[in-house]
Amino acid sequence: MLTIGYIGNGKSTNRYHLPFVQQRENINVKTIYRRNPDHDRWDPIEGVKYTSDLDELLNDKDIQLIVICTKLDSHYEYAKLVLEHNKNCLVEKPFMETSEEAKEIFALAKEKGLIVQGYQNRRFDSDFLTVQKVIEEGKLGDLLEVEMHFDYFRPEVPESVHSFDPVRSFLYEHACHTLDQVISYFGKPDHVHYDVRQLLGEGRMNDYFDLDLYYGKLKVSVKSSYFRLKQRPSFVVHGKKGSFIKETVDRQEEHLKMFYMPDNKDFGVDTLNHYGVLTYMDEEETIHEEKVKSVNGDYGRVYDDLYEAIVNGKDKTITDEQTILLIEMLETGVKNLK
Repeated sequence: MLTIGYIGNGKSTNRYHLPFVQQRENINVKTIYRRNPDHDRWDPIEGVKYTSDLDELLNDKDIQLIVICTKLDSHYEYAKLVLEHNKNCLVEKPFMETSEEAKEIFALAKEKGLIVQGYQNRRFDSDFLTVQKVIEEGKLGDLLEVEMHFDYFRPEVPESVHSFDPVRSFLYEHACHTLDQVISYFGKPDHVHYDVRQLLGEGRMNDYFDLDLYYGKLKVSVKSSYFRLKQRPSFVVHGKKGSFIKETVDRQEEHLKMFYMPDNKDFGVDTLNHYGVLTYMDEEETIHEEKVKSVNGDYGRVYDDLYEAIVNGKDKTITDEQTILLIEMLETGVKNLK
C-alpha cells in the first residue's frame, strides 16, 4: 500500500488527481492540506483527513508520497520542504519555474534517496497513445512529419490580460503538455524553431505558439492558439507510405468537467465518431483507408508508475532529464517571444 497526502485542495487535486487515485486499491489517500479552508468548493471525501496544519502532513510517518497541487510559483518551495521531510514528491506541471530550480530539486531528491517527478498525465492521453500505436504498426512507413494541435477559442482570456508574466504564459501552461509528449516518445531534438507570439500586441498575454522540433528528416510541430474558432486536428502524421489523422482530443478532461468519473466503464472512451483515419499504400500499391479504434487513456497511470518506483524500486518513467529538457525549452521559447 502506498499512503499519500496532498498540498492543495482545489481543482487540480479534485478533478485531475483524486478521481484516478480513488480507483486504485493499492493507494490510500490519508490527508489533504488546505491552505484556505474558507475557499473550499469541493465536497470532502469520506475517510480522508483535511487539515490546515502543514506540519501535520509533513511529519506524518505513514505518508510516503506528497502531491503538490498548487500554483507554479509555490512548486519549488513546497517540493524542497517535502523532500527535506524525507517524503517522496509528485508535482503538478509545469514542474518548476526554471530549469535551475528543477536541477536543484532533483539533486536534493538524489541526495536523500527519494523520488520526485512532475505530473505529466498527458502522456496517457488516448489520442497520443493511439498515434504511438499507429506509428509502431509500421503502415505509415518512415515518418516525415507529425503535427500536434491543442486549440481553443477563448478570446476573452487573452483580452482580459494587460501584462506579461513568462511563467503564466500560454506557452508555459499548455506546451508543458504537448512538448512533454514529444520528448517522451521522440527524445531530445536535434534543434528547435520557436514561434511564440502575443497576437494582441507587446505587453499582453502570450496567446500563440508554433514550435518545430527536428529529428533528422522528421519534423514534429507543436501548435496552439486561443483564437481558433474551428480547431485543427489533434494529430496529423505523415510517413512515406501513408497518413493518419486524429481529429478529436482525448476525452478524459471533457468527462471530468461533466463530473462523469473514471468509475464509469465508458469514461474517456472514444466512440466510432472519434476514431482517427489511417490512409496507406501497401506493397502492391493498393491504397487503403480505415478507421483506427482509439487506445483508452488513463491519467492514473502516472500513479501506477510512481507506485512501482516507490514500493518496488523500479525506474521512473518520467525522467529527470526529460523534465529539465522540457523546462529549458519553455525558457527558450519565452525568450523568443514576438
